[in-house]
Parts: sequence; structure tokens; C-alpha cells
Amino acid sequence: MRDGNGSWGAGEAGTLRRLLLALLLLGIAGLAAELVLLEHTESLWQWVPLAALGAALACALAVALRPSARTVRALQAVMAVCVAAGALGFWLHLRGNLEWELESDPSLGGWPLLRAALYGATPALAPGALAQLGLLGLALTHGHPALRRDPPRKERP
Repeated sequence: MRDGNGSWGAGEAGTLRRLLLALLLLGIAGLAAELVLLEHTESLWQWVPLAALGAALACALAVALRPSARTVRALQAVMAVCVAAGALGFWLHLRGNLEWELESDPSLGGWPLLRAALYGATPALAPGALAQLGLLGLALTHGHPALRRDPPRKERP
């Protein structure tokens, strides 16, 4: 897209970076749509992934339109939040399922309890999708040309 400092990079690296950004944007849109359709808005905690996805969308679009050190660093920060929110979501989903299973059968414990919680009504592994998007965003920003301290040198003919 752009040359010089703040570019996407040349050749295959730049193409790969643009493809990763497209996958990130598609993933953000898809996961946000799924959470809205599931009405994942009953409590404050359920709004966390939606807020993270909103911030991720804004930062990813900023990087797409104006890749700079500032926009890339902002995207990195939001992607780290997405990874953390995914881990927190896993814990919250699993904890809710554990509580439900123990209420249903107080005699459960150990592996049978964990297995029942993992197969519970709330999909315990679903928040991993948010964490995965965060990791994808971090991969796309790794070594981004906009983060270089020195502008790339132009080759002489």
C-alpha cells in the first residue's frame, strides 16, 4: 500500500500482512455478529468481549488506512486485551458450568466434574476465539515496517 516509513512492507511480507489484516477484520466482524445474535449482553462481564471487539475493529481499520507506529502500537495493545479477555471468558464460562454441575449433582468431583463442565451449557472454549483473534493481530503487527526506527533505505539503480 504505502512506501517508506509506515508502509505495509514490500513483496511477500507485505502481502502476508494484508492477508492477516483481512482475516482479522473478518474474524472481528463474525465474532461480534455471533455475540450480538446470541444476546451476549446480560451482564457487564458479557459486554467485555463486545467492547474488546469494538476497539479491535477501530484499531485494525486505523492500521489499514494509516499504518503508523501509533496505530500499530494501539492495535498491539488491544490485541493483548483480546487475548486476556479470551482467557478470562474461558474461566468465567468454565466456572459457571462447574457451579451448575455441582448444583445438579453435588457428588461430582475431579475429572467427571471437569468433563461435565467442559461439555456444559455455556461453551467453555468459545472465548478462545477472541484470544485467537488477539494472537492473529499480534502476528500481523510483529515486525511491522511502521515500527522501524529508521526509514528503509531505497536501493540505487
